[in-house]
Amino acid sequence: MTFQNRIIWITGASSGIGEALAYAFWREGATLVLSARRLNELERVKRTCLQIQKGGEKDNKNAIVLVPLDLAASETLPAIAYDVLQRLGHIDILVNNGGVAQRSLAKDTAMAVDRSIMEVNFFGTVALTKALLPSMLERKAGHIVVVSSVVGKLGTPVRSAYSASKHALHGFFDSLRAEVWRENIAVTIVCPGYIRTAISLNAFVGDGSKQNTMDNAQAKGMSAEECARKILKAVAQGKEEVAMGGKEIWGIYLKRFVPRLFSKIIRRVKVT
Repeated sequence: MTFQNRIIWITGASSGIGEALAYAFWREGATLVLSARRLNELERVKRTCLQIQKGGEKDNKNAIVLVPLDLAASETLPAIAYDVLQRLGHIDILVNNGGVAQRSLAKDTAMAVDRSIMEVNFFGTVALTKALLPSMLERKAGHIVVVSSVVGKLGTPVRSAYSASKHALHGFFDSLRAEVWRENIAVTIVCPGYIRTAISLNAFVGDGSKQNTMDNAQAKGMSAEECARKILKAVAQGKEEVAMGGKEIWGIYLKRFVPRLFSKIIRRVKVT
């Protein structure tokens, strides 16, 4: 797959993996639709894309469209998607990257926080996908990318609701892939481990406030830029699922093949 002139919609594009994906796809000559809650941060990402172009990267004369949205307000997403389709005609690749994290024990986490995490990470992602799916089915073309997590494949302490939301994404999008393959629509699920972003700074604690500290493991993780490069490669190759990070991704295989050993390790391992 080449990304030249492809129309790519990225949620959570104002920071972290989403921001790095915006720069990576832009360098490949894509037209971008960038979404997040904060318009000022999206404008910053757009300016940086244009500076990259001026700095000698591939000349990209395509558009960068900024579409602020809130994944927690899933009822607003069909109208937003309709407006984007009216403007651009279609979306070639939807990258469902937006989401929120958690750093609190299950016993200390308010139900409202559990619901909020599920609303953003799962229901918002599903709502936007469903809003674009009819257009892809009509064209018999499209690629849906879902940024899950290593904890979408296993559970660890202080991530109960976050892990649940990512597990739910796997169930939904694995099922969707089996439904739409005949219409030439691909689904790629990405499972990052520790990536050096602000996700732990913004993670919810039990009362819904932000943690406001960087996890040691996160600070030592893979760069967002390297993660983005690996995601582009996986999408170009049509991978159904890919994991990336450091040694933490081996937890996926321990969980699958030696679950009792995994259970013993995860009780003691430092996960922040």
